[in-house]
Amino acid sequence: MKQTPSFRKSEIILTGDRATGPLHLGHYVGSLKQRVSLQSVYEQTILVADMQGLTDNAHNPTKVSSNILNVVADYLSVGIDPSQTTICLQSQLPALAELTMYYSNLVSIARLERNPTVKSEIKSKGFERSIPTGFFTYPISQAADITAFKATLIPVGDDQLPMLEQTNEIVRKVNNLAGKKILEECRPLLSKTSRLPSTDGKNKMSKSMGNAINIGASEKQISKAVKAMYTDPGHLKIDDPGQIEGNIVFTYLDAFHPDRQYVDGLKSHYQQGGLGDGTIKKILEECLQEMLRPIRNKRTEYLNDKAQLINILKQGSALARENSEKVLFDVRGIFGLNIF
Repeated sequence: MKQTPSFRKSEIILTGDRATGPLHLGHYVGSLKQRVSLQSVYEQTILVADMQGLTDNAHNPTKVSSNILNVVADYLSVGIDPSQTTICLQSQLPALAELTMYYSNLVSIARLERNPTVKSEIKSKGFERSIPTGFFTYPISQAADITAFKATLIPVGDDQLPMLEQTNEIVRKVNNLAGKKILEECRPLLSKTSRLPSTDGKNKMSKSMGNAINIGASEKQISKAVKAMYTDPGHLKIDDPGQIEGNIVFTYLDAFHPDRQYVDGLKSHYQQGGLGDGTIKKILEECLQEMLRPIRNKRTEYLNDKAQLINILKQGSALARENSEKVLFDVRGIFGLNIF
């Protein structure tokens, strides 16, 4: 596969994922489908964030290294095309770490502590004061990623807006030091899809908590996950009227079933009574099996040719390294460090 995008587009998009596990349906509906549609419209780079994956997994680095190719296979299996999208590996771009160091000198501890996204993640992971420094400074690293590619459009959810705000603060500080525009400010491309809940309906969907359906899930895994899904606890008999609000099965049907009118009919029937939980779970399972089967088959093919996946990463990283080094040269010059 040719890695270099065949033509340049008007806007530059940067997106990516931490390589801490295979991607799941939350990623698929929230970002992967969007990336497939965006790649023919914008210049798009996808960063496999292995270094950022280590910020809370340094005690278990194999969790990151063993999932790098899994994530690349996930990208390709859903239709991300390396001839249109640059797929690169964060650890192979030394400019990102150097930019992070320069930017760190422009951001105070107090500013990082005020970042609501960081505060939320610290709480959810139970770090308290034992938070790894790399995780705490994640917003600075993300700013380095975004500015290194002069990205102007970043696909994010509402919870990531504070991260972009902090990136733009850094951009303005750097440009002010330079006395001219060196770096580009970015703006969010908000997802139109609500965050997909976990299959247990209790927690945020997570690669590690066993409450997600991976896009490469087997038929048995899909079936098991759907059967265990939360519905309406008050819907004890088939004839009882059921609630669709908070009913995870209907949330997933809304997200994935191709026939909106059919799903609306199921909702009406369920609310009136006479439609069992087993029936709607069977409909959802059939929907997910049909949707994920070709993705799973393609993913298996890609993982059986790891040399191809590595080559795609190598070519994309080479192109990304060239682009990021140009930005690094400009930023380094602001601090008077381009001595030779």
